[in-house]
Amino acid sequence: MVQVVASLAESFVQQHPEMHVSVTGGGSGTGIASLLNGEIDIADSSRSINQKEITQAQQKGMHVVEFVIGRDTLAVIVHKDNPVQKLTLEQLGNIYRGEIKNWADVGGTNMPITLYGRQSTSGTYIFFREEAVKGEYAATMRNMEGTAAIVEAVKQDKTGIGYVGIGYALDSAGNVLSGISLLSLGKNNDAYFAPSLAFSQQYPLSRPLYQYVKKNKEKNSVILPFLHFEISTEGQQVIQHAGFVPLNEHDKQQNLLSFATLES
Repeated sequence: MVQVVASLAESFVQQHPEMHVSVTGGGSGTGIASLLNGEIDIADSSRSINQKEITQAQQKGMHVVEFVIGRDTLAVIVHKDNPVQKLTLEQLGNIYRGEIKNWADVGGTNMPITLYGRQSTSGTYIFFREEAVKGEYAATMRNMEGTAAIVEAVKQDKTGIGYVGIGYALDSAGNVLSGISLLSLGKNNDAYFAPSLAFSQQYPLSRPLYQYVKKNKEKNSVILPFLHFEISTEGQQVIQHAGFVPLNEHDKQQNLLSFATLES
């Protein structure tokens, strides 16, 4: 999320030069921990806050409010020369748990499978583990520092497979980057769906993009205007341009409730 929120901050500050927004990365878990430690005002996260973190907030007397600023489609990528075009979620989980080790076992060429993924502090790492792996990652998975590093690694590795936000797999015109292919995924072997920039309830790996804010008696004069900008028409255009999916009606209604809580 660091890139898209940095773009949102840049657009916001252009309209409000008297305000300052600083954006840094580090992973979803790092962001939420920094919020709970009072080090930042807004935590960006590609996963929802967990019960342990909620308990920590409560123990500190904090009321954490959740916003959704957009949605992300997670694409599974392989090298462009890999003949495999689709996988079931069960096959994908077997691959990332290390139970399927050769592409020939899923209709591909007789060659080993090399796993690429994110570091454990990444919300993407956690989301993919919960929704696709359904267990622990294989010890052989190569933990990359960023999503772009996964794309570059798979481009260079005919045996590779990785998971990335759809925006990282497409160019500015919406075309798949050269050197990689996107796999269609299915919950079973009857129907497979390709990842895209359009919101789909059928594609199995999509998720909200969250922001968490503490409710304070002393309100920061920048937080609310920035949050309102992110979900505005202009902010959502920035989201879409960055390769993410704009808010749906349910998200918008939930955000209205969150604003009411934060502003009360």
